[in-house]
Amino acid sequence: MKKLWMAILLIVSLGTVCLAADKVEGPDACKICGMNRTKFAHSRMVVTYTDGSSTGTCSLNCVVTDMMAAKGKTVKSYQVADYNTRKLINAKTASWVIGGSKMGVMTSVAKWAFADKKAAEAFIKQNGGKLATFDEALKAAEKEHADKKPHDHMGNGGHKM
Repeated sequence: MKKLWMAILLIVSLGTVCLAADKVEGPDACKICGMNRTKFAHSRMVVTYTDGSSTGTCSLNCVVTDMMAAKGKTVKSYQVADYNTRKLINAKTASWVIGGSKMGVMTSVAKWAFADKKAAEAFIKQNGGKLATFDEALKAAEKEHADKKPHDHMGNGGHKM
C-alpha cells in the first residue's frame, strides 16, 4: 500500500511540474523587447490586425510600441492574459487595474487584466491600484510611451520585472 501511495505522489508531482512548464502560444519571445512570454504569461498580449498579421508581446506597453511601428494598420482584436489564470481573454471586456504595489512589465505604472471584475477588486484590496477599462489602460500606456526619453524602452523608471 505504501508503494502505491508513493507512486501516486510521484505521478502527481510530475504532472504538476509538466503543467508549470507549459508554454504559451507563439512567439516564445516578445517581438518588441525579447522577453520570454511564458515567464510573463500573466501580462502577455496578442494584437491582431485587419490584414491578418498579429504580434505577441509580453505586455500592454509593448503592444503600444508595436502599434506605433505598424502605421496604417488597423487593429482587429486585442487579447490579454488574465492575471490569475494566464488564459487569453478579450482585452476590451477585461477589468483592468492600473497602478498598485506590484511591479509592472515594461512599465513604471503596472497595468493588469482580469476576466472577472471581482478578481480585479480583490487584487486592488491586496495590492492597491485603481479599476479601469481597456481604453483607460491603453491611454495610460500610450501616454507613458509618448513621455519616454529616447532609448528608454521601459519608460521613466520602468521595470522589466
